[in-house]
Amino acid sequence: MAPKLSCLLLAFLTFFSIQSFTGLARILKSEHQQYSFSSLQKLEGVRKGQTVEGLVELKQYLKRFGYYPSDVNLMTSEFDDLLESALKTYQNYFHLNVTGILDDSTIKQMMIPRCGMPDITPNNTKSKHTKFHMVMHYNFFNGMPKWPPSKYHLTYTFGSDGVQVVDMDTLKSVCSDAFKKWSDVSQLTFQEASDGASANIVITFYRGDHGDGYPFDGPGRTLAHAFSPEDGHLHFDAEEKWSANPAMDQIDLESVAVHEIGHLLGLAHSNDSSAVMYPTIPPGTEKRDLAKDDIDGIHALYGN
Repeated sequence: MAPKLSCLLLAFLTFFSIQSFTGLARILKSEHQQYSFSSLQKLEGVRKGQTVEGLVELKQYLKRFGYYPSDVNLMTSEFDDLLESALKTYQNYFHLNVTGILDDSTIKQMMIPRCGMPDITPNNTKSKHTKFHMVMHYNFFNGMPKWPPSKYHLTYTFGSDGVQVVDMDTLKSVCSDAFKKWSDVSQLTFQEASDGASANIVITFYRGDHGDGYPFDGPGRTLAHAFSPEDGHLHFDAEEKWSANPAMDQIDLESVAVHEIGHLLGLAHSNDSSAVMYPTIPPGTEKRDLAKDDIDGIHALYGN
């Protein structure tokens, strides 16, 4: 074969291999991203001692939200003691029947859209954003971080590197109302920054992996996340169906904003289902007003 033809053939085969590999990677990535909790229905009734395909995803879910040890191998399909313990902890947190079995009520709870921050963090987790201890129903991040008195007047802005999802007038109105819920019950005040570069809080919509260690996963699963003081970043999943007046299949933007602002101020998740800081919110639900548990929590951090 002539050298020139050989080079052309090699280039073609290389290109074809790269494209095939890239296509496969996209398919695998898409399949991972499109993993839905409807898949959990196929696992209903599974219990300790069984080996069932699909348990890896269940373990990954429980680990992501703090119920599974971070230093163990998840890549097995065995229902072992650790998984049973993790399921029992999850069921107890959400006030379900504590069976250690993936039953119908547990699956339904896992299918509810939720905040992307963990509920419980193992003691060996090193992330400063996710460790917290529990006091009553409301929770704090580890060390009870909070804004210092010199920053009780907080400014916020809207990130320019994200995705435009909600028109700016609506977004500003919703966020202003959400911040007011917290300023009404605390010493903190909030104002949109005239100079975005100096703002304490930055609010942005992103898709997928956006570089903070908490990738978004498409519609209907994790909705948003925000970090403890003085990080100041609040991120919404741009792929959700956001609305200021939600229909049954839409997520209420203000309800989620109030929840995430709670994280920005130093509150972690509460297992009081009436609290704004409860981890989950079904589509079509408005949960904009602070419950007593939320107010008690913010008072514990900043005083009355």
